[in-house]
Amino acid sequence: MRWWRRAALVAACLVAGLVPGATRAQDYPNRPVTLVAPTAPGGVIDRICRILAAKFSEAWKSQVVVEHRPGANNQLAAEYIVNSAPDGHTLFIAPDGTFVANPSLYPKLPYDPHTSFTPIVGLVIINHGLMFHPAFPPNNIKELIERARQKPGEINYGTFGIGSSGHLNIVLIEGMTGAKFTPVHYRGAAPGITDLIGGHIQMMIVSIGLIAPGWQAGKLKVLGFGSTSRIAKFPDVPTLAESGLPGYEAGSWYGLAAPKGTPRDVVGKLNAETQRIFNDPAFQEKFLTPSFIFPITSSPEDFAARIRTESAKWGKVIKEAGIRVE
Repeated sequence: MRWWRRAALVAACLVAGLVPGATRAQDYPNRPVTLVAPTAPGGVIDRICRILAAKFSEAWKSQVVVEHRPGANNQLAAEYIVNSAPDGHTLFIAPDGTFVANPSLYPKLPYDPHTSFTPIVGLVIINHGLMFHPAFPPNNIKELIERARQKPGEINYGTFGIGSSGHLNIVLIEGMTGAKFTPVHYRGAAPGITDLIGGHIQMMIVSIGLIAPGWQAGKLKVLGFGSTSRIAKFPDVPTLAESGLPGYEAGSWYGLAAPKGTPRDVVGKLNAETQRIFNDPAFQEKFLTPSFIFPITSSPEDFAARIRTESAKWGKVIKEAGIRVE
């Protein structure tokens, strides 16, 4: 077939909506969309899901619902996504650990973080702060490390679960400095913060938004933030990187993914709409800035690259520390 005839045929099919994929984004969504959360109602993921559900529904004039599938450190929700139809109507909002820590923590997973999903877009990052009980003597990283080296394991810290960011971010400090601390694992950040304020543990690294009230009330002492630069609202608080841990970052990020094989044009539509929402200054001022949450929206390729880079980083940290979850 001559090239001009082929071009004419393709053009005709496009008009008629017959070329596979040509009208997917135009028709999408053609039924209710489900945002799957791997956690119970309440908390950051639930809030992100509900905000996105409302914004998507408003933009598309279509129903968008939130479904919670908690359990097994996000594995139950991930497995559900893997077995869902790849048409963009079932989406996954998940924390970083689902993609970058679980593969190294568990001997077997019902998914592969690099091949089981279609990355759509990174959503937000929540920077962490390293907090002490006010009676705990160290006032900077140098003093903390010296104390930990003199008495290995004596200093304890709270986490919100084995393999959580609150756990691995301290393990990373150990790997960078040779210091040794003792973890105390809690079922969530809130009970750990309560025990930190009560003096039952000595330190914790957790979301700035969660610890800001206690810190500003004088119940906690801040050592530094895990952000890449100083937080505008707290310009006098140094980053942990500039305090003696070069290159160190501590935080939790969240992303939007779909089952493997989701059409590229649908992914593009989801990505563009999400970027429009999260890059809106009014949206940031109302929903993100008050909780010290920052957007990381970019292309699907950038999100996939983030997963690869973070997987290599945390896989090395977990392997060297010998952390496993059976």
